[in-house]
Amino acid sequence: MDGGPGAFNPRTAEEVFRDFRGRRAGMIKALTTEVEKFYQLCDPEKDNLCLYGFPTETWEVNLPAEEVPPELPEPALGINFARDGMDEKDWLSLVAVHSDAWLLAVAFYFGARFGFDKEARKRLFNMINSLPTIFEVVTGTVKKQSKEKTPNGNSKSNKSNSKPTSQTKAMKVDLPKDDDESEEEEEEEDDEHGNTLCGACGDNYANDEFWICCDVCERWFHGKCVRITPARAEHIKQYKCPACSNKRARA
Repeated sequence: MDGGPGAFNPRTAEEVFRDFRGRRAGMIKALTTEVEKFYQLCDPEKDNLCLYGFPTETWEVNLPAEEVPPELPEPALGINFARDGMDEKDWLSLVAVHSDAWLLAVAFYFGARFGFDKEARKRLFNMINSLPTIFEVVTGTVKKQSKEKTPNGNSKSNKSNSKPTSQTKAMKVDLPKDDDESEEEEEEEDDEHGNTLCGACGDNYANDEFWICCDVCERWFHGKCVRITPARAEHIKQYKCPACSNKRARA
Protein backbone atom coordinates (compact mmCIF):
# COMPACT_ATOMS: atom_id res chain seq x y z
CA MET A 1 0.00 0.00 0.00
CA ASP A 2 1.58 3.28 -1.05
CA GLY A 3 0.58 6.74 0.07
CA GLY A 4 -2.47 6.67 -2.19
CA PRO A 5 -3.83 9.50 -4.31
CA GLY A 6 -1.89 12.72 -3.89
CA ALA A 7 0.83 11.01 -1.88
CA PHE A 8 3.85 13.01 -0.83
CA ASN A 9 6.77 12.52 1.54
CA PRO A 10 6.31 14.85 4.53
CA ARG A 11 9.64 15.85 6.06
CA THR A 12 8.68 18.33 8.80
CA ALA A 13 6.35 18.00 11.79
CA GLU A 14 3.91 20.41 10.14
CA GLU A 15 3.90 18.42 6.89
CA VAL A 16 3.37 15.15 8.76
CA PHE A 17 0.46 16.74 10.62
CA ARG A 18 -1.06 17.89 7.34
CA ASP A 19 -0.75 14.31 6.06
CA PHE A 20 -2.30 13.01 9.31
CA ARG A 21 -5.20 15.45 9.16
CA GLY A 22 -6.01 14.60 5.54
CA ARG A 23 -6.02 10.85 6.20
CA ARG A 24 -8.10 11.37 9.34
CA ALA A 25 -10.69 13.46 7.48
CA GLY A 26 -11.07 10.75 4.83
CA MET A 27 -11.58 8.00 7.41
CA ILE A 28 -14.12 10.09 9.32
CA LYS A 29 -16.10 10.46 6.11
CA ALA A 30 -16.12 6.69 5.68
CA LEU A 31 -17.47 6.17 9.19
CA THR A 32 -20.01 9.01 9.23
CA THR A 33 -21.36 10.82 6.16
CA GLU A 34 -20.41 8.02 3.74
CA VAL A 35 -21.06 5.13 6.11
CA GLU A 36 -23.59 3.45 3.82
CA LYS A 37 -21.00 3.07 1.06
CA PHE A 38 -18.41 1.91 3.60
CA TYR A 39 -20.83 -0.65 5.03
CA GLN A 40 -21.55 -2.13 1.61
CA LEU A 41 -17.85 -2.37 0.69
CA CYS A 42 -17.04 -4.31 3.87
CA ASP A 43 -18.63 -7.54 2.66
CA PRO A 44 -17.79 -10.38 5.09
CA GLU A 45 -17.67 -12.78 2.12
CA LYS A 46 -14.62 -10.99 0.70
CA ASP A 47 -10.99 -11.50 1.70
CA ASN A 48 -9.28 -9.58 4.49
CA LEU A 49 -10.04 -5.90 3.93
CA CYS A 50 -8.54 -2.72 5.37
CA LEU A 51 -9.76 0.88 5.63
CA TYR A 52 -7.21 3.34 4.23
CA GLY A 53 -7.25 7.11 4.55
CA PHE A 54 -5.33 9.36 2.15
CA PRO A 55 -3.80 12.84 2.52
CA THR A 56 -6.37 14.11 0.01
CA GLU A 57 -9.19 13.55 2.56
CA THR A 58 -10.40 10.48 0.67
CA TRP A 59 -10.66 6.83 1.71
CA GLU A 60 -10.91 3.33 0.30
CA VAL A 61 -11.54 -0.22 1.44
CA ASN A 62 -8.96 -2.52 -0.10
CA LEU A 63 -6.78 -5.57 0.37
CA PRO A 64 -3.56 -5.08 2.34
CA ALA A 65 -0.25 -4.42 0.64
CA GLU A 66 1.43 -7.42 -0.97
CA GLU A 67 5.01 -6.28 -0.42
CA VAL A 68 6.72 -7.30 2.83
CA PRO A 69 7.50 -5.15 4.69
CA PRO A 70 5.01 -2.60 3.35
CA GLU A 71 6.06 0.95 2.47
CA LEU A 72 3.85 2.32 5.27
CA PRO A 73 2.40 0.66 8.39
CA GLU A 74 -0.76 -1.23 7.52
CA PRO A 75 -4.19 -0.61 9.11
CA ALA A 76 -6.19 -3.30 10.92
CA LEU A 77 -6.74 -6.38 8.76
CA GLY A 78 -10.11 -8.05 8.21
CA ILE A 79 -12.45 -5.32 9.41
CA ASN A 80 -15.16 -6.78 7.16
CA PHE A 81 -15.32 -10.12 9.00
CA ALA A 82 -16.89 -8.61 12.12
CA ARG A 83 -19.47 -6.49 10.30
CA ASP A 84 -22.44 -8.82 10.59
CA GLY A 85 -21.45 -10.36 13.93
CA MET A 86 -21.68 -7.13 15.93
CA ASP A 87 -24.09 -4.28 16.48
CA GLU A 88 -23.37 -1.75 13.74
CA LYS A 89 -22.55 1.03 16.21
CA ASP A 90 -20.09 -1.21 18.06
CA TRP A 91 -18.52 -2.33 14.79
CA LEU A 92 -17.99 1.23 13.58
CA SER A 93 -16.53 2.15 16.97
CA LEU A 94 -14.09 -0.76 16.71
CA VAL A 95 -13.00 0.30 13.23
CA ALA A 96 -12.61 3.86 14.53
CA VAL A 97 -10.28 2.75 17.34
CA HIS A 98 -8.08 0.79 14.94
CA SER A 99 -8.10 3.74 12.53
CA ASP A 100 -6.81 6.04 15.27
CA ALA A 101 -4.00 3.60 16.03
CA TRP A 102 -3.06 3.39 12.34
CA LEU A 103 -2.95 7.16 11.91
CA LEU A 104 -0.56 7.49 14.85
CA ALA A 105 1.60 4.68 13.48
CA VAL A 106 1.87 6.36 10.07
CA ALA A 107 2.62 9.78 11.56
CA PHE A 108 5.41 8.56 13.81
CA TYR A 109 6.75 6.28 11.10
CA PHE A 110 7.40 9.46 9.12
CA GLY A 111 8.92 11.00 12.24
CA ALA A 112 11.34 8.11 12.65
CA ARG A 113 12.11 7.87 8.95
CA PHE A 114 13.08 11.53 8.69
CA GLY A 115 14.90 11.69 12.01
CA PHE A 116 12.64 13.96 14.03
CA ASP A 117 14.32 15.05 17.25
CA LYS A 118 12.58 15.23 20.63
CA GLU A 119 11.17 18.71 20.03
CA ALA A 120 9.82 17.84 16.58
CA ARG A 121 8.13 14.69 17.93
CA LYS A 122 6.63 16.67 20.78
CA ARG A 123 5.37 19.34 18.38
CA LEU A 124 3.84 16.68 16.15
CA PHE A 125 2.12 14.97 19.07
CA ASN A 126 0.71 18.25 20.38
CA MET A 127 -0.75 19.10 16.98
CA ILE A 128 -2.30 15.64 16.68
CA ASN A 129 -3.59 15.78 20.24
CA SER A 130 -5.40 19.05 19.51
CA LEU A 131 -7.85 17.10 17.34
CA PRO A 132 -10.48 14.69 18.66
CA THR A 133 -9.85 11.06 17.81
CA ILE A 134 -11.88 9.31 15.12
CA PHE A 135 -13.43 7.20 17.88
CA GLU A 136 -14.57 10.33 19.70
CA VAL A 137 -16.09 11.76 16.51
CA VAL A 138 -17.86 8.52 15.53
CA THR A 139 -19.29 7.84 19.00
CA GLY A 140 -19.90 11.48 19.92
CA THR A 141 -18.26 10.90 23.31
CA VAL A 142 -15.57 13.55 23.31
CA LYS A 143 -13.93 13.66 26.70
CA LYS A 144 -13.82 17.11 28.22
CA GLN A 145 -13.57 18.55 31.68
CA SER A 146 -16.68 20.70 31.46
CA LYS A 147 -20.23 19.44 31.16
CA GLU A 148 -21.14 18.38 27.65
CA LYS A 149 -23.04 21.13 25.83
CA THR A 150 -24.82 21.58 22.54
CA PRO A 151 -24.02 24.59 20.29
CA ASN A 152 -26.91 26.66 21.68
CA GLY A 153 -25.70 26.11 25.24
CA ASN A 154 -28.96 24.39 26.26
CA SER A 155 -29.79 20.80 27.04
CA LYS A 156 -30.74 18.58 24.14
CA SER A 157 -34.38 18.48 25.26
CA ASN A 158 -34.73 22.23 24.74
CA LYS A 159 -34.90 22.06 20.92
CA SER A 160 -38.12 23.92 20.05
CA ASN A 161 -40.64 21.72 18.22
CA SER A 162 -37.80 19.31 17.35
CA LYS A 163 -36.66 21.69 14.63
CA PRO A 164 -32.95 22.15 13.92
CA THR A 165 -31.45 25.36 15.21
CA SER A 166 -29.00 27.31 13.10
CA GLN A 167 -26.13 29.15 14.76
CA THR A 168 -25.22 32.39 13.03
CA LYS A 169 -23.97 35.73 14.24
CA ALA A 170 -27.20 37.42 13.21
CA MET A 171 -29.26 35.26 15.57
CA LYS A 172 -27.25 36.02 18.67
CA VAL A 173 -28.18 39.64 19.37
CA ASP A 174 -31.74 40.56 20.28
CA LEU A 175 -31.38 43.78 22.26
CA PRO A 176 -28.67 46.44 22.51
CA LYS A 177 -26.29 45.75 25.38
CA ASP A 178 -23.36 47.44 27.01
CA ASP A 179 -20.06 46.77 25.27
CA ASP A 180 -18.52 45.11 28.34
CA GLU A 181 -21.56 42.89 28.87
CA SER A 182 -21.61 41.85 25.21
CA GLU A 183 -17.93 40.98 25.21
CA GLU A 184 -18.31 38.86 28.36
CA GLU A 185 -21.26 36.96 26.90
CA GLU A 186 -19.44 36.35 23.62
CA GLU A 187 -16.45 34.95 25.52
CA GLU A 188 -18.76 32.64 27.51
CA GLU A 189 -20.43 31.46 24.30
CA ASP A 190 -17.06 30.74 22.69
CA ASP A 191 -16.02 28.68 25.73
CA GLU A 192 -19.28 26.71 25.70
CA HIS A 193 -19.34 26.08 21.98
CA GLY A 194 -15.65 25.36 21.57
CA ASN A 195 -16.12 21.83 22.94
CA THR A 196 -18.82 20.93 20.43
CA LEU A 197 -17.59 18.88 17.47
CA CYS A 198 -19.07 18.28 14.05
CA GLY A 199 -20.27 14.68 13.75
CA ALA A 200 -18.96 14.55 10.17
CA CYS A 201 -15.59 16.31 10.01
CA GLY A 202 -14.74 16.39 13.72
CA ASP A 203 -13.82 20.08 13.74
CA ASN A 204 -14.82 22.41 16.56
CA TYR A 205 -17.82 24.70 16.59
CA ALA A 206 -17.29 28.18 15.14
CA ASN A 207 -19.84 30.91 15.86
CA ASP A 208 -19.87 32.18 12.28
CA GLU A 209 -20.97 28.85 10.79
CA PHE A 210 -24.39 27.28 10.30
CA TRP A 211 -24.94 24.07 12.31
CA ILE A 212 -27.78 21.58 12.40
CA CYS A 213 -28.63 18.89 14.96
CA CYS A 214 -29.80 15.37 14.12
CA ASP A 215 -33.11 14.64 15.89
CA VAL A 216 -32.24 10.93 16.10
CA CYS A 217 -28.65 10.70 17.39
CA GLU A 218 -28.62 14.34 18.62
CA ARG A 219 -25.18 15.05 17.19
CA TRP A 220 -24.38 18.42 15.62
CA PHE A 221 -23.07 18.93 12.08
CA HIS A 222 -21.74 21.76 9.95
CA GLY A 223 -24.43 22.51 7.39
CA LYS A 224 -21.81 22.32 4.64
CA CYS A 225 -20.72 18.83 5.77
CA VAL A 226 -24.22 17.38 5.39
CA ARG A 227 -25.22 19.68 2.51
CA ILE A 228 -27.97 21.51 4.38
CA THR A 229 -28.40 25.27 3.99
CA PRO A 230 -30.15 27.56 6.51
CA ALA A 231 -32.96 28.09 4.00
CA ARG A 232 -33.48 24.37 3.55
CA ALA A 233 -33.36 23.76 7.31
CA GLU A 234 -36.36 26.04 7.79
CA HIS A 235 -38.51 23.49 5.95
CA ILE A 236 -37.23 20.39 7.76
CA LYS A 237 -39.50 19.27 10.59
CA GLN A 238 -37.25 16.46 11.76
CA TYR A 239 -33.66 16.26 10.56
CA LYS A 240 -31.86 12.91 10.27
CA CYS A 241 -28.13 12.89 9.58
CA PRO A 242 -26.77 10.66 6.77
CA ALA A 243 -25.76 7.91 9.19
CA CYS A 244 -29.19 7.74 10.85
CA SER A 245 -30.99 7.92 7.49
CA ASN A 246 -28.92 5.04 6.12
CA LYS A 247 -29.48 2.99 9.26
CA ARG A 248 -33.24 3.34 8.92
CA ALA A 249 -33.07 2.40 5.24
CA ARG A 250 -31.21 -0.85 5.97
CA ALA A 251 -33.60 -1.73 8.78
